[in-house]
This record gives sequence, structure tokens and C-alpha cells, in this order.
Amino acid sequence: MKNFALIGAAGYIAPRHLKAIKETGNSLLAAFDVFDSVGVMDSYFPKADFFVEYERFDRHIEKLRYERGIQLDYTSICTPNYLHDAHIRMALRAGSNAICEKPLVLNPWNIDFLKKIEENTGSRIWNILQLRVHPSIIALKKEIGSGPADKVYDIDLTYLTSRGHWYYTSWKGDTQKSGGIATNIGVHFFDMLSWIFGNVKSNQVHIHEHDRASGYLELERANVRWFLSINEDNLPAVVREKGQRTYRSITIEGKELEFSGGFADLHTAAYVNILKGEGYGIEETRQAIQIVHDIRHAQPIGLKGSYHPLTKEPLAQHPFLKK
Repeated sequence: MKNFALIGAAGYIAPRHLKAIKETGNSLLAAFDVFDSVGVMDSYFPKADFFVEYERFDRHIEKLRYERGIQLDYTSICTPNYLHDAHIRMALRAGSNAICEKPLVLNPWNIDFLKKIEENTGSRIWNILQLRVHPSIIALKKEIGSGPADKVYDIDLTYLTSRGHWYYTSWKGDTQKSGGIATNIGVHFFDMLSWIFGNVKSNQVHIHEHDRASGYLELERANVRWFLSINEDNLPAVVREKGQRTYRSITIEGKELEFSGGFADLHTAAYVNILKGEGYGIEETRQAIQIVHDIRHAQPIGLKGSYHPLTKEPLAQHPFLKK
């Protein structure tokens, strides 16, 4: 049994980490969040200590270590994107390994500094890249790897996940904190595609607005037209009629990749690999971080070249941003 702490216990993704810690037979000693809506902890670790002040949480971890001889093995980090770097550093200074939600950091150069801290402390930094443990994605990687080595695939990535007015008030609507739409909702897809189809050769952005982004990503073995949106108006009519607010599609050579199911246990699978020392470390995250960083800073070129079909569709301005 390993000892865990968790930072960001009130966040959306925290329950998946709590579940993974529990299902892998480990113990949560302490958790922190500035918000106290963490009743979900009762379902997993009701005896874990909880703090709403970072300083008291930090002090508690040190007291466990130096006064009670209890070593923290892992710190799970589920905080807003821009805080990941600082919380990873805190975890390693406390003598624990870090398990961090994606994106690991917002900028590629942050990875270099974290590598130095990792080397100096002897602890490891692991990233949750759950699509890499999805059975359908693993099968796809094997299929591509066993296919013609010179084959270049045509891929369309479409991810539409509706967000309400709250999004623009939260940290997620602040590019400085979230990294923008491509980072916030797209980084795991870019990681998965580059993991399977190789290094980046070209990265073009056609449009990049507050609620949608689109571009063309040329990989070694794939040409990817991608479109991401958080605007409900972009949802296909058939999806809206069903009352659904999310549409996810990846087509490879015109054939739909079916991976809609199997998401419930991916965090647990990732934890199993990490606990065996077989998870994904910080260097494996570099290419996806570079991709979304370049998208964030690119000058959109408009409707030129090979662009995703949805790029030219009219889009109603979000009511929250109307003057």
C-alpha cells in the first residue's frame, strides 16, 4: 500500500483519481483544495485529512514526514493547468513522486526545469495520458505499426463539447491559465495522434477564437484536419435532438474510429502502469505540449490549404460575449 496526497480535490477530474487510488489498493492521507465541496471523498477516503489552506496542507505533509515518520509516496495533482508546474515542484520537494493531469505544463521549456528537479530529487513525474491506455487506441497503434511503413493516413478530428456561460468566468476561459481551447480540450487528442503517427512536420492554424479552433497538423504518417469547439451551435442536429452536448469523431481514411466507450476505468489503468514504473514520464509529454503551445501562438491563416469542413461554417457569437 502506497501513501497518497491529492491537490485539487474539488475539481471535476478529482473523483477519477480518488477512484484510481482506491481501486489500486492504496491510501489517501491528505487532500487540499481552496473549495470545500469535497463530499465525494466520503465514498473513497473518509478518514483522509482535508485542508483549504495550502500552507496548512504543506505543513501537514512535512509533519507526517518528520514527526511521524510517514513518507508520502505519490501526490496526485488535479488543479488548474497553470498551477501544475508549481504543484509538481511542491510534490517533489516533499519527497514524493507526482502524478499530474494533462497538460503537464503550458510551455515546453517548463519541462526542462522539471527534469532538473526530477534528477536532483530522485523522484518521478508521471502524466495521465489516458487515451494511450484505451483498448481501441492501443489496437489502432498496433494496426498502424504493422501496416505499410510508408503509408500516410488522412485523418479528420472533430471534438465538440458544449460549455455554458460559467466557462468564461472560470479559469478555463482565461488563456493565461488554461492555455486556451486547443490546450484545454485538445491536448489529449494531439498527444494520442502524435504517439501513433509520429513527429510533427507542419502545424498550421486556420482559425483560433474564444470558442473554436481549427487547423492542419502534418505528422510523419498522417495529415490531420482538426476542429475543436465548445459552442453548442456547432453540434450536429442529430446530436442536439438527442439532448447530448458532446460530439467526438476521428475518421481515418474515411473510416470512423470507434472509441466512444471504455473511458470509465482509464485513470485506474494509468495508475496501475505508474505504480509498476511503466507510466508516461515528462519527456513523453513534450510533443503534445509543443503542439498546443505552437497553436496558441500561431497566426491563423484563414480558409487556405487543407482545412476541416466545419471551419467555414457560420458560428453564432456566444451570448455571454455579445455587446
